[in-house]
Amino acid sequence: MVRRMEAAELGAVAEIWLEANLDAHDFVPAIYWRSQLEPVREAISKAEVYVYEEDGAILGFIGLDGETVEGIFVKKEARSRGIGKALLDRAREGRDLLELRVYSENWPAVKFYYREGFTLFGQDVDRATGQDESLMAWWA
Repeated sequence: MVRRMEAAELGAVAEIWLEANLDAHDFVPAIYWRSQLEPVREAISKAEVYVYEEDGAILGFIGLDGETVEGIFVKKEARSRGIGKALLDRAREGRDLLELRVYSENWPAVKFYYREGFTLFGQDVDRATGQDESLMAWWA
């Protein structure tokens, strides 16, 4: 089930964020992700966040800032089960546009967004990590 995150779930959601980044972005030093945990916790607490819950456990989440997808994060053991798609489908409700940045080297994520109808419209570099980013958008 996809639903709005409750404040008490911030810790669990932040832990999913850290674990997913460490796993999916091994091309970025782990110390970077760990150093970002507290600022990200703060950002998550202020963002529009939806969680995917199953049997009382949070398995993933999507963070939004207006029409910007700040990220979709799913626990490693729960990937490839349609959770990311369910979260993205919830984000699309009531919106005609979604934009995002994804590390170009994170090919599984790039492929997921293409499959979900996103289009590449630019390239950039993440100043914090020096990694190439693909700028993608979806229109209704």
